[in-house]
Amino acid sequence: MNTKGLFITFEGPEGSGKSTQVRRLVAHLQEVGHEVVCTREPGGTPTGELIRDILQHDKSGESLAPETEVLLFASSRAQLVHHVIIPALDTGIFVISDRFVDSTTAYQGYGRGFPVDDVLKINDFAIDKAIPDITFLLDIGVEVSMQRLHKRHQGGAQLDRIEREEHSFHEKVRHGYLELAKRWPERIYLLDGMRSEDELEEEIWGKVSSKIHHHHTTDDF
Repeated sequence: MNTKGLFITFEGPEGSGKSTQVRRLVAHLQEVGHEVVCTREPGGTPTGELIRDILQHDKSGESLAPETEVLLFASSRAQLVHHVIIPALDTGIFVISDRFVDSTTAYQGYGRGFPVDDVLKINDFAIDKAIPDITFLLDIGVEVSMQRLHKRHQGGAQLDRIEREEHSFHEKVRHGYLELAKRWPERIYLLDGMRSEDELEEEIWGKVSSKIHHHHTTDDF
């Protein structure tokens, strides 16, 4: 019997509620006895967290070329895949990631205008076949996204480099995500991020429970 764990990712625009649903799903899985590794992108490893700092904050004072940005995300991802994701999955541990490969396609491909096919090729190289079993895409409008962002940062925290982008950039990102959902409907599960947290949690858990049952049934043969 194959005991490989499930790989589940969460995607969506800024302020879409991903992190909340990640926490709730991890709690559900642990309650029913599954061991879970929860991670994030960019980051998730010591090297990845250093790259995250470069990507989010303009400490160098130098603008990043689109190619540099794409490759930095891919570098962080490759480190995460080889040091965390694949080792966990191979030992039957579930992996939940707050963002993964689709973020780069949506933000750097559709958002920045970097050729999407090139982004996909770089992504494929970085993930080494670590394709999510299911991806939850929480969709919200850009206006709502910006409102939630500013509310989140009322305490004085500064918006990061991506969050400070213009409205048009975030519109392109949202469009990109929706295009990806059309491209891979068998993997990407589109959710209305305007629904209540409890409703979203219930739907996500229902989908994951079904996936776990199918996964285990398939493994038995």
